[in-house]
Amino acid sequence: MAARKVPDLPNVSKDDLLKYYREMLLIRRFEEKAGQLYGMGLIGGFCHLYIGQEAVVVGLEAAAEEGDKRITSYRDHGHMLACGMDPKGVMAELTGREGGYSRGKGGSMHMFSKEKHFYGGHGIVGAQVPLGAGLAFADKYQGNGRVTFTYFGDGAANQGQVYETYNMAELWDLPVIFVIENNQYAMGTSVKRSTKSPTLWQRGAAYGIEGEAVDGMDVLAVKEAGERAVAHCRAGKGPYILEVMTYRYRGHSMSDPAKYRSREEVQKMREERDAIEHVRDLLMQGGHATDEDLKAIDKEIKAIVNEAAEFAKDSPEPDPAELWTDIYADAAPQTA
Repeated sequence: MAARKVPDLPNVSKDDLLKYYREMLLIRRFEEKAGQLYGMGLIGGFCHLYIGQEAVVVGLEAAAEEGDKRITSYRDHGHMLACGMDPKGVMAELTGREGGYSRGKGGSMHMFSKEKHFYGGHGIVGAQVPLGAGLAFADKYQGNGRVTFTYFGDGAANQGQVYETYNMAELWDLPVIFVIENNQYAMGTSVKRSTKSPTLWQRGAAYGIEGEAVDGMDVLAVKEAGERAVAHCRAGKGPYILEVMTYRYRGHSMSDPAKYRSREEVQKMREERDAIEHVRDLLMQGGHATDEDLKAIDKEIKAIVNEAAEFAKDSPEPDPAELWTDIYADAAPQTA
C-alpha cells in the first residue's frame, strides 16, 4: 500500500473531529451492511450506495442549523443518517418493512422525515432540483431564515430543469444551496465524456449565481465551503452553487459491475484520498485518539448497524391495507 501523506493539522477541536469521524463511519458501515442485505435478497429493487462520498453530506450538515431542509436523489441513505434519522427506520425501509420511515412502501429511493426536514430521496434524475427551490421559496415566503440544501449529481447537471430552476431561484433570490455531488461518473459515463464544461458550478454564472468547487474528500473543506454558502443564503443574496468533487467506490447501483473504470483507479482513491482515513490521520497526528480508541468507535458503530439490520429483519411486512393509505394529502392549513 502506498504511504499516505501526513495531513496538515487544521484548527479544529477534538470533539468536532471525533463527531465527523463517527458520522462518516456510520454511513460507511451502514452502506456496507445494506450491500450485504441486498446480496441476501432482503433488499429489492435498486440500491445505490454512498460509500466514498461520506464527507460531502457530513461536512454540509455541520454547516446547517435546526430547521434547514435537505432534498436529494436516489443515492440518499447517507443524507438520511447525517441529518439524524434513525438507522433502524432507514434499514427497515430499505427492506420494505413496517418499521421503516415510509412504512415499507418507499424503499431505498422514496423515504422522508418531516421531523428531520428530509424531503427525499427521488428516483427521477434531476426532479428534486425544482422541488428544492420550492422548499426554499416557502421559507422565503414565511421569512423564517431557513436554507434548503438541494443535492444532485454530475449526470443530473445536464438536465434542462436544473437550469430553469437556476433562473427562477436567482430571479426570486431563493435561499437554496445547489450541491452538485460530482463523483465523476454519473450512471457510468465519465464527466469528461458527457460535458465540455471544465466546471459545473460555473454554469450558474449565466444566471448570476455565485458558487465554487470544493474538495469533497475533505470533510473540513466541505464544512468551510458550506458555511460560506449558508451565510450567503441567510443574508438574502439568493442561491449558491457548490460543486463538491467526490468519488464513489462502488458501482452506480448494486447491479452495476462498474467496468467503465479500472480497479487500480478505485484502489488509488481508497489509499490516497479516502475521507474517513483523512480524519483518522488528523486524530492520530493531533494526539486526539489512539488506534485502540478508533477501534472501539468502529466496534460501537458496527453494533449500531447490526442492531438496525436485526430490527429490519424482525419488523413485519406492511399490511396489504397500507396500499390505500397516503394516497391523498390532508388539506393544507391556511396561513394568515
